[in-house]
Amino acid sequence: QVQLVESGGGLVQPGGSLRLSCAASGSIFRLNSMGWYRQTPGNERELVATITSGGTTTYADSVKGRFTISRDSAKNTVYLQMNSPKPEDTAVYYCTAVAVTTARYWGQGTQVTVSS
Repeated sequence: QVQLVESGGGLVQPGGSLRLSCAASGSIFRLNSMGWYRQTPGNERELVATITSGGTTTYADSVKGRFTISRDSAKNTVYLQMNSPKPEDTAVYYCTAVAVTTARYWGQGTQVTVSS
């Protein structure tokens, strides 16, 4: 089992910056990729960014050039640096991890609100 705990959400002004963190514990040696999804009321959860154990990153088109995902393997933590956020980035952000067995794990979610 893998446990994921997110932190860093909150209120941010458009054009500001915010960093989300996700700390993994448990059977972390089994992890392959980690990443972030987000969800707004009435909508499906959507991909924001992912990063593999080898450092390969993937981004949703809507956040390319503004958000950066990174991973600190020594701390078993993945980060999402959100620069120049827009009101449409407002959502609950979920950390996710995929094990080598392809099992997927989710964090509890953290609210990000972009508003002036």
